[in-house]
Amino acid sequence: MLRLAVIALLLANAGYYAWSQGWLRSWGLAPVEQSEPHRLAQQIRPETLRILPARDIAPVAPAAANEALAAPSSGTVCLQAGLLEPRQADAVRTAAAALPQGSWSLQSTAIPGRWMVYMGRFADDEALAKKRAELRTRNVPYDRPNNPALEPGLSLGRFATEEAAQRALTTLSSQGVRTAKVVVERAETQGFTLRLPALDSATRAQAQALLRPALGDKELRTCP
Repeated sequence: MLRLAVIALLLANAGYYAWSQGWLRSWGLAPVEQSEPHRLAQQIRPETLRILPARDIAPVAPAAANEALAAPSSGTVCLQAGLLEPRQADAVRTAAAALPQGSWSLQSTAIPGRWMVYMGRFADDEALAKKRAELRTRNVPYDRPNNPALEPGLSLGRFATEEAAQRALTTLSSQGVRTAKVVVERAETQGFTLRLPALDSATRAQAQALLRPALGDKELRTCP
């Protein structure tokens, strides 16, 4: 037993010696070298590496970064609003006079008329209430006319053409509605479209501030 232990010790020492002398490297059994020349061989152009002192490293200024993000685009946008009635167009024309010359225009267009099947004018509110009750029993919808000159009265439908209104009146007559008639609720008038074809960010903000009171319920929208 002692002889076997001695032989095993000798073999172990021989293996370590072969390992440490690099005899087993060709078999892929050598350890990875950690020496400095071996690491330098793995670097890419190590001679270009230069370590800067902390004082030479300039941090990115947050304010400059924010300014770059907030910089306005050089592009422009086209906006328009309409249709505007003549009185409203006059108010818009006055407000837009403060904008740069040539940055806006008012384009004229026709606002078509509108016809209505109408009942009225009634003598008083009692007569109006009686007619409403009669229409409800016949399942005929109604509402108030938009023209104050037709009050007190009832609208039984609004139409883009007189022919369409006459057809509706014929249908209502077959339902027992006898005293209705076709009237012009709104005559054809001239309208205007405000157009601002090339606004940059600054001029757009100025236009919105100047024109908002004059436009009322009309909004500036992107041109089609």
